[in-house]
Amino acid sequence: MPALSGFPITKKWPAQHPDRIQLYSLPTPNGVKVSIALEETGLPYEVHRVGFENNDQMTPEFLSLNPNNKIPAILDPNGPGGKPLALFESGAILVYLAAKSGQLMPKDEAAKYECLQWVMFQMGGIGPMFGQLGFFHKFAGKDYEDKRPRDRYVAESKRLLAVLDKHLQGKQWMMGKEYSVADIAIFPWVRNLVGFYGAGELVEFAQFHEVKRVLDAFAARPAVARGLDIPPRNA
Repeated sequence: MPALSGFPITKKWPAQHPDRIQLYSLPTPNGVKVSIALEETGLPYEVHRVGFENNDQMTPEFLSLNPNNKIPAILDPNGPGGKPLALFESGAILVYLAAKSGQLMPKDEAAKYECLQWVMFQMGGIGPMFGQLGFFHKFAGKDYEDKRPRDRYVAESKRLLAVLDKHLQGKQWMMGKEYSVADIAIFPWVRNLVGFYGAGELVEFAQFHEVKRVLDAFAARPAVARGLDIPPRNA
């Protein structure tokens, strides 16, 4: 494993296939973005489960790859110039995998930046807002008597869904007919909002017909179905 031996993370999670992209992740909305992209592109990879129940994300080995102690992260032994590349932040990883594979990103230069704007829309809006709503609705925040924090995130989540719904009118995917990293960034979070968080009724999800239509099409893709369970939840 000469290409990867200099990375401390490989001491805790040894690579059985050191010529492949090493993925360190969990099947959360951010984690599955990358596993779905890998499944869609067909890039060879090896997955390593970062167990939050063991605080794996706080170990020196993981922090050597991602000092922000969040999943997902990757280590590509065949990065730019043939040198290993360590990368964290799911949005950055999506853009990298699209460039490496030549897939999931429009070839037209203007459309490429339009696609990237929707990836950033997810990173800066949908992810944080849906995540906060999940905290106040499903987790510890549900016990707060003051419902104003929850309702703030309900209102903002509904606003973001309305933005998506309007944009998707007359379009098959976020970029029209072309499936892209914008879809892979956004729809795991939409799925999590109405599924795992159980907030569909709270945000009146039934009114967002276009979002639901595209979410259903997204979930029906075989690569998405595989990627949603990587690493396996029952591991």
